[in-house]
Amino acid sequence: MKNRRSFIGTTAIGIFGTLPLYKAMLQFPSFKTEEERQEVATIGSLYPTADPADIRKVVGASHTQFEIVKELVSARPELAKATWDWGFGDWESALGAASHMGRKDIAEFLIANGARPNIYTFAMLGKLEPVKHMIEAMPGIQRITGPHGITLLSHAQIRLRIDNVEGPEKEQQEALVEYLTSLGNADEKATALDISKEEQKVYLGTYSFGKGEDEYFEVTLNRSGMLFIARGTYTGRVLLRTAQHSFAPGGAPSVRIVFEVAKNQAQSITIHDPTPILQATRIG
Repeated sequence: MKNRRSFIGTTAIGIFGTLPLYKAMLQFPSFKTEEERQEVATIGSLYPTADPADIRKVVGASHTQFEIVKELVSARPELAKATWDWGFGDWESALGAASHMGRKDIAEFLIANGARPNIYTFAMLGKLEPVKHMIEAMPGIQRITGPHGITLLSHAQIRLRIDNVEGPEKEQQEALVEYLTSLGNADEKATALDISKEEQKVYLGTYSFGKGEDEYFEVTLNRSGMLFIARGTYTGRVLLRTAQHSFAPGGAPSVRIVFEVAKNQAQSITIHDPTPILQATRIG
């Protein structure tokens, strides 16, 4: 019996590191009531993957809302690595959001909690040598754009534009901008054909593809006066003209949104992603 007890004690310490930790795990609270058990039983069908609402919230907040980011990530550090598709494959991580907005404070907090920095983060932070080494190791990487089609040079310029860097740090940031500018191809934005205000009016409207309350697209003009498509009240994408009546959503250059036009007004939308996915008909 002594040997058996020794084996159990040794195994517990081997598995859990220390006996106090083992005892703590034995004391982990269980459900106290049937109501608590039923509440957990109704979790989403995707569990144990993270709640999409939490992912979208932390990525959205990581653009500017540090307090919300701290609240969410402090409770669940895994959310520091969260990544969200804003539409048509325009993927963005929480750290990516902080990086293209020049939010060093949010970026450093996310990294401290496990976020994975990349060349865009290094560019925003003014890390000249790491950026140079990455480009030298993989020539041409500077041409790849980040979330929403934002260029590497723009990531380096953003903190200078919002004026939140000074002293030696500012000099380093300026040196990085100068280096990327000298490459000649670190600021290649998605090309788009010109479109007049009159031409834009052809596409404005509401297009339905089902009977659900959110099964429609709204084509409007955003605050910059650019064509913009969104599903219901969901965050949308800028439309970049690629040909007559054909557009690519911002951040997803391989997708095509094609309008069928009659009598100077769009009658329907067909989305190719890359093959035809759905067609939506004008209802307003």
